[in-house]
Amino acid sequence: MTPPKHQQIKSSVIQDLLNKLHIDIPLFLILLACSLISFVILYSASGQNSAILIRQLARIGFAFGLMILLAHVNPERFKLYSVYAYSAGILALIAVLLVGEIGKGAQRWLDLGFFRFQPSEIIKITTPMMIAWYLAGNHSTLTWKQVSIASGLILLPTLLIAKQPDLGTSILVAGSGAIVLFFAGLSWRFISIIAGFIGGFAPIFWFYLIKPYQKRRILTLFNPEADPSGDGYHIIQSKIAIGSGGFSGKGWLGSSQAQLNYLPESSTDFIFAVFAEEFGLAGCLILLFLYILIIGRGLYIAVQAKNTYSRLLACGLTFTFFIYVFVNIGMVIGILPVVGVPLPLISYGGTSMVTLLGSFGILMSIHTHKKFLTQ
Repeated sequence: MTPPKHQQIKSSVIQDLLNKLHIDIPLFLILLACSLISFVILYSASGQNSAILIRQLARIGFAFGLMILLAHVNPERFKLYSVYAYSAGILALIAVLLVGEIGKGAQRWLDLGFFRFQPSEIIKITTPMMIAWYLAGNHSTLTWKQVSIASGLILLPTLLIAKQPDLGTSILVAGSGAIVLFFAGLSWRFISIIAGFIGGFAPIFWFYLIKPYQKRRILTLFNPEADPSGDGYHIIQSKIAIGSGGFSGKGWLGSSQAQLNYLPESSTDFIFAVFAEEFGLAGCLILLFLYILIIGRGLYIAVQAKNTYSRLLACGLTFTFFIYVFVNIGMVIGILPVVGVPLPLISYGGTSMVTLLGSFGILMSIHTHKKFLTQ
């Protein structure tokens, strides 16, 4: 049955508006669904604190606005300013180590008076931009010089962030750059050599770069019950919450671990445990399905990209999101150390939400501007 003419006109007008805004409709709808889930679970995880919801709404509104703004920018502009964006990010990381604000034992924020932000979050975007820019002209197997320079460009922000200390974000930044390097044509021979180098560097990293509490977190992963009231407390309480959710969960606002304050960081790093307790395995599968749709859409955009820079950048941003999800959920279910990575699009947060939706704005730009791009 053909829709009435006025409905067809209305649909056409909406489609034209979305095209002018350079919005990728499937990706936009999935992100909107995740934002709605964030409000629902955050209200419960925060102890029904409406003030947190208002702040989260303001941050998400700003982040969606930035996403639409970045979607308007031609990818050639991103390529043009990649070096400047990366350099500014490195300078900001250095400024954090010199004059940054200290909170919860870490020096991660820059306070500009009217707002404060984490430069390490921005580096998650600027690092793959820089590596994609550097390797965009490569059309064959990467050389030693290219791999060495690209590895140095990845290692520099990774070490600066690890120094703050912020092990979780440093892993994400290293992963975001390494993914671009891999898709640029990194051979398995290079991968083996790099893996060997990392293995040789591991003792230096363990004894000189990471803090004692980070070492304890890693060791606690293998036996959290050895210190149930100390370093193992987070993982134990998280597992209790997830296990008690069963298949269908206890229902919204039914998380005893969150409501009784047994679960630390229930609104941020461990919000997935609250979600699992309230909505069970069924709810977790739905959330994971939404994440898979986002990743799949990102890879589709990467495949459809019309030049090497856009293709590499789209792959880097998409797999950075995947690493984000994998590290947080792995941490919460106890297969990875607790490294302080929020659940993307769901956890309470400002800079991370803005960075994530900003990266999706770049993906939309790559997709909606592809007809203007050249090889």
